[in-house]
Amino acid sequence: MTGERTDEEAGIGQLVSQLAADTREAAQAEIALAKARAAFAADRYKWAAIYFAVAGVLALAALIAMLVGIIFTLATVIGPGWATTAVVAVVLAIATILGLTGKAQLSKKVVS
Repeated sequence: MTGERTDEEAGIGQLVSQLAADTREAAQAEIALAKARAAFAADRYKWAAIYFAVAGVLALAALIAMLVGIIFTLATVIGPGWATTAVVAVVLAIATILGLTGKAQLSKKVVS
């Protein structure tokens, strides 16, 4: 070999160059696809979170309305002050039990 390239060597070099270019294009296409999938998923989860938040707010409003109704109903029997105290005490007791149950769930050791 005197430094001149043969047709076969030039062909192999061209093939390697084309392979590198094709690989680069395929990688860029995969990255673009992953970005598109992530954007689609983010949009879907964003709307799901919005719907859950609105549902939570409406459920809280319904719970408050129910508690006010219970207070009004009890007020005819034990007076408004005691009715409010009784309802608040029961709701706080339920909240305490749920909070302690949640804490116990977090404190459980995971068996490996």
